[in-house]
Amino acid sequence: MSKNKKIEEENIEKPEINKEATQTSTIETESKEKKEDTEETATEEPTFEVSETEKLENELAEMKDKYLRQVAEFDNYRKRTLKEKTELILNGGEKVMTALLPIMDDLERAQQNMEKSDDINSLKEGLELVFQKLQKILESQGLKKIDTKDQNFNTDFHEAIAMVPAQNNEQKGMVVDCVQAGYMLNDKVIRHAKVAIGQ
Repeated sequence: MSKNKKIEEENIEKPEINKEATQTSTIETESKEKKEDTEETATEEPTFEVSETEKLENELAEMKDKYLRQVAEFDNYRKRTLKEKTELILNGGEKVMTALLPIMDDLERAQQNMEKSDDINSLKEGLELVFQKLQKILESQGLKKIDTKDQNFNTDFHEAIAMVPAQNNEQKGMVVDCVQAGYMLNDKVIRHAKVAIGQ
């Protein structure tokens, strides 16, 4: 009986050993498969990285191209506006000068008539007409005289050059006299009126 038991025990032990052997063999085969998979993915990854870097390099090249084009376009725009501004400064007064040419013609005729004529009244009338014509032309160009008569002193439009004793309380702080006329060009003061103020 003891022999039978031993044989049975050996038979029982053998399948257990076989189970362990099969487990180790399956683990080995799985690890080999995993190794092969990782080797395959390892060989695939560099090709993927190369294509990704190529893609990034292409994008970088496109961005550089766009940037250079933008810089060139802005440089051209800057040069063009600078040229236009220079031309405007040089020729900006052309419109006003063209408008003033008839006044020059009238003054030349008045000068010629002064030498020929002794009639002072006609010379005064001619000079008054030329002056009115000049005023109209300048007003058409946006020039406007600053009104000072019976106005409160305002530093935006007036420059005080003298303080005059006021005859009554109403004249205190008011413009009493205008020494030099002031002018505005399109609502911008280009010369303040020089005035005397009541004190």
